[in-house]
Amino acid sequence: MKDYNNVIELNHPLITHKLAILRDKNTGTKEFRELAKEIGTFLCFEAMSDAKLEEVIVETPIDTIKTGKLDEDKYAFVPILRAGMGFVDGVVSAIPNAKIGHIGMYRDEKTFKPVNYFFKVPKDIENREVILLDPMLATGGSAMDAIELLKEKGVKKIKFLCMIAAPEGLEVVTKAHPDVKIYCAHIDDHLNSNKYIVPGLGDAGDRIYGTK
Repeated sequence: MKDYNNVIELNHPLITHKLAILRDKNTGTKEFRELAKEIGTFLCFEAMSDAKLEEVIVETPIDTIKTGKLDEDKYAFVPILRAGMGFVDGVVSAIPNAKIGHIGMYRDEKTFKPVNYFFKVPKDIENREVILLDPMLATGGSAMDAIELLKEKGVKKIKFLCMIAAPEGLEVVTKAHPDVKIYCAHIDDHLNSNKYIVPGLGDAGDRIYGTK
């Protein structure tokens, strides 16, 4: 498998286990939603491994300690609607005070290209590190468009979190935005003729919301 610059694949036994359940076509909506949330938390933990902490003095019940704390106000989560919402509860559990924006896109079933229909982010988004959320990175079109929209707003540091990525999508996004780190639970095999990830797990949005 090709090595992609700025792509971090978690490759962890516990995540592989949870993905195995997610991939199963017989897994129901409730369990799928809960597992997507859990994987979102794991991905967020990994994405924050380079976070800079502010030095603080904390008084414990025994003594005082010089330690570090995160300035949560410097971060924003931006899910790509609608499937990206499946990650929100998981990542917010890691950074509860981060602001949340939304980017609305859907895939044109004839051209397979993303169509933008909604964009709402915090007014000071340019001063925040943005963590973009979408469970599936297939063609890379939605991710690329979302990153471009954020950069147009002045955002300088962007990370992208997904459960499963296709090599084709990784190629597109890393080439267009080499400064954006991509964190994924697993890199799958390829895209089929309908631009779905193989073996994948189907349409993440439909499975999260039970619409099919």
